[in-house]
Amino acid sequence: MFKATLSLIASSAVLTLATLTPAHAAVDAAAAQAVFKDNECTKCHAVDKEKKGPSLKKISAKYKGKADGQAKLIDNFTKGAKVKTDDGKEVDHKILDSKDVAVQKNLADWILSN
Repeated sequence: MFKATLSLIASSAVLTLATLTPAHAAVDAAAAQAVFKDNECTKCHAVDKEKKGPSLKKISAKYKGKADGQAKLIDNFTKGAKVKTDDGKEVDHKILDSKDVAVQKNLADWILSN
């Protein structure tokens, strides 16, 4: 009886710890930076300064901590929505060339980590 109770407590503790760890905890920064560069995101965005588009720090501040932050970022770079540039022009946002959801999530999580 004691072993069964101890096993149940241990299992519960492991399950509790597993649910506390966010699914997007491990960001592959090098892979995200490569996707960012290969898709020419650097033409409009920089990590810490404004260009035609907002800095990654500004984007991160807008979406970090929000339950739908990752999804909104992915929508921004996969659906080609209209965006305003710093000069007030409205243009179609460039669409990410990868359809791989893991790549998209990693890029979004990397942006949120800035």
